[in-house]
Amino acid sequence: MPNSTSAVLLDNGNFILRKTSDVSSVAWQSFDHPTDTWLPVAKFVYSSHTSKRTVLVAWRDLDDPAPGKFSVISGAEGRFQLTLLNRSEAYWHSSDWTGNDYGHQPSLTVDNVINFTFVSNENETYSKYSSVTPYNLSRIVLEPTGLLKQLVWAKHMQEWKVLWVHPTQKCEIYPFCGASSNCNQSDAPLCDCALGHLDHLKLEDRLGRCKRRSVSECSDDRKDNFFLMPNTRLPKNSDSFMVENIKACCLLCLSNCSCSAYAYTANCQIWTDEKFLVQRLADDGNLRDFYVRIAASDLKEERKKKRKPSSNFITAAVVVSVVFLVVLSVLHVIIRTRRSACAAVDHLMRFEYRVLKKATKNFSEKIGEGGFSSVFRGALPDSTPIAVKKLANPNRSNKQFLAEVRTIGTIQHVNVVRLRGFCAEESKRFLVYEYLANGSLAAHLFQKGSNTLDWKTRYHIAIGIAKGLEYLHERCRDRIIHCDIKPENILLDSELAPQIADFGLAKLMGRDVSHVITTMRGTRGYLAPEWISGGAITSKVDVFSYGKLLFEIISGKRNIEELNSDMRDYLPLQVANSIAKGEEVLPLVDRSLKGLVETEELCRACKVACWCIQDSEKDRPTMSQVVQILEGVMAVEKPPIPRIFLQLVGSDEREA
Repeated sequence: MPNSTSAVLLDNGNFILRKTSDVSSVAWQSFDHPTDTWLPVAKFVYSSHTSKRTVLVAWRDLDDPAPGKFSVISGAEGRFQLTLLNRSEAYWHSSDWTGNDYGHQPSLTVDNVINFTFVSNENETYSKYSSVTPYNLSRIVLEPTGLLKQLVWAKHMQEWKVLWVHPTQKCEIYPFCGASSNCNQSDAPLCDCALGHLDHLKLEDRLGRCKRRSVSECSDDRKDNFFLMPNTRLPKNSDSFMVENIKACCLLCLSNCSCSAYAYTANCQIWTDEKFLVQRLADDGNLRDFYVRIAASDLKEERKKKRKPSSNFITAAVVVSVVFLVVLSVLHVIIRTRRSACAAVDHLMRFEYRVLKKATKNFSEKIGEGGFSSVFRGALPDSTPIAVKKLANPNRSNKQFLAEVRTIGTIQHVNVVRLRGFCAEESKRFLVYEYLANGSLAAHLFQKGSNTLDWKTRYHIAIGIAKGLEYLHERCRDRIIHCDIKPENILLDSELAPQIADFGLAKLMGRDVSHVITTMRGTRGYLAPEWISGGAITSKVDVFSYGKLLFEIISGKRNIEELNSDMRDYLPLQVANSIAKGEEVLPLVDRSLKGLVETEELCRACKVACWCIQDSEKDRPTMSQVVQILEGVMAVEKPPIPRIFLQLVGSDEREA
């Protein structure tokens, strides 16, 4: 029959379906649809075009092949990295590998046994492995327990031997012991409850009651307290805040009904859900005091249970001892915090002027300056580097300033510079930020002698800035319009990921002062028409500025410099004309890139930039739309040439 299909199981374990009419074609193969096992020669792949990737899913149980909750996925294009997930939560990553040191993938390779191959091209990034000895059978399996293992068949023993296992400790798999639990790798029992006030219960009862009360039951937090767990490896997924001391850290946790635990190191770390897993390892050098919140209702309930008479004298003695230990722990917390009630406290560190003066060595190292602010480099007593921004007096009351600082301080996004603290003494106004060593985007784009940012890095920077603005515009409790987007206000971290700086200055100083700041900074090349004409200011002014910035990322040239030359050489106009005529835009790209760009990404970026600088704000996209277009999720139409360009160049360009 012409449409019949044949099936064959190859020696490498790949099950293939072929059309009988064309035995060379593959209609379907099991290597493209693995379950819980990765076999040699099979690709563990990430597709650059479709973003599809290989996924292994563990069985629900050793006797149940239904999909379980653990999975393993591969990394993004250009690198190979395996990530283990419990549903959507990652709990282990392999080393990042880009093919260097051929055959040796740091996290997975066993010398003289397994070789790994890495391949990355325009279509896909993948890795595959093979045994050094061809006749050795091998497989990599994700077990129902969440452990990833490589197994090799030992012929002489007729059994599978484990080459490696990740993670190396069961305690690293969340939630191996359940929510709010303590996993003690060096002692028995392995699992216990992190809430020490339940110690008088049997193990199975404690694990069943580890779950804290829900947020809605937080009714009298003034009586809540903490149970101290010393010498603990801190769990992941914490929020970090800069506070003055452990007392302020405790108060910060108690002021938030969702806070279930806290720890104080250089910063205050709080956990706002009950999904933490603490580990207590005897040979671990990174141990800290960990404080688990105990609800007032839980304490009251346990005290009642402990007052019940027991027929067994030994049990009663144990209960009394536990009560005594709990009381000592509670007293310890009370002594260290000096307060048993919790009042609201600022989550930002309030610095004294003398402290900032000392941290910056009397403001001796200036790293930036604008019309109404100067930035100085400094270091906290624990050697943490900081950037201290000195604001000119905005003529606003101290109360207003503090209210706005609190609002800005709640903003936490990977593409927005984090505000650590502030100073407000008399007329002195300072903002304290984390310091980013790679400096501004402007330094990398425009300064001679700086390392050239390749196209992939530039494109990721463009997407990161867009995501940061999307967050400020659409996902903040109080929407923030930046009003001064330009390369100098985009800082790069150690991985060259962008972070938006100076956000909220318009909010801190008011529209009138912000207008002066923007114009005095000489950023004429980024101002939206409605800003200059005195019209209503919306988030679309940032969209306009972002479009101008995107042109600079593409070309490596400043907008302001081109505005002072022949308008026909103005890059935004050249790009708009090229797109309108269906011409190549590659000649307009930064020459230092030597043509090494991704054509499809370049076209998307040019179209987005042209849409962002449209005359009317209603014609400009939102930043969420910009993100979707740049990531290839949303299609984008050909943009019109802005009318203001046509007016400036005259009737010849208008006809063209």
